[in-house]
Amino acid sequence: MRTLFHKNFRKQYKRLTAIQKKVDERLVLFAKDPFNPILNNHGLTGKYKGCRSINITGNFRAIYELINDNTGYFIALGTHPNLYR
Repeated sequence: MRTLFHKNFRKQYKRLTAIQKKVDERLVLFAKDPFNPILNNHGLTGKYKGCRSINITGNFRAIYELINDNTGYFIALGTHPNLYR
């Protein structure tokens, strides 16, 4: 799967130096198989209705929109409480 990144996602990624390696690993895994069980890929409701989320670590999530069958547009990266409040 092809991945694109919103400028806010890029900013959040730069600030989170401690988990950048883990983000990179999960994005490679996402590109190979977006529904790998490790990612816990699931649809969202509320503020992010129509988007999907993948797990980066136990507390960090990456939120993306499906542009088409082969492209994910990542829009947000952060901790579960910060993203879903």
